[in-house]
Amino acid sequence: MNLFTQSSGNDRAVSPVIGVVLMIAVVVILAAVVGAFATGVFGGQSDAPQAAFSYDSGDLTMDSGENIPSEQLTVTTDGTEASGSWSGSGDVTAGDTYEFTSDPADDATIKVIWTSEDGDNSATLFDTSV
Repeated sequence: MNLFTQSSGNDRAVSPVIGVVLMIAVVVILAAVVGAFATGVFGGQSDAPQAAFSYDSGDLTMDSGENIPSEQLTVTTDGTEASGSWSGSGDVTAGDTYEFTSDPADDATIKVIWTSEDGDNSATLFDTSV
């Protein structure tokens, strides 16, 4: 009795059926993950506000963009927080200027950094060398 040489004709379809089922499972899982990310199910990051700044002759000015709470903006010179304040009260709006307590050095790098309300996200909104 030779068990290895005898086979019924029904054994051939098992492997292709398993392959198709596994391929469909992978596609469904992949679609679910992509859909979850696209709809924000996994929690989203706060998008940085859109704003344009300029620096000219010692004046840092917000030229345009969304209103941003001043407590969410940090101005740095050469990596350290600058001393000064925004001219407006509350939100920084187009036309507001940052009044430096002392002018930045001639070769300083000035950055405006936004930090989300919960502190989890940040973005550099403006970066220039004087």
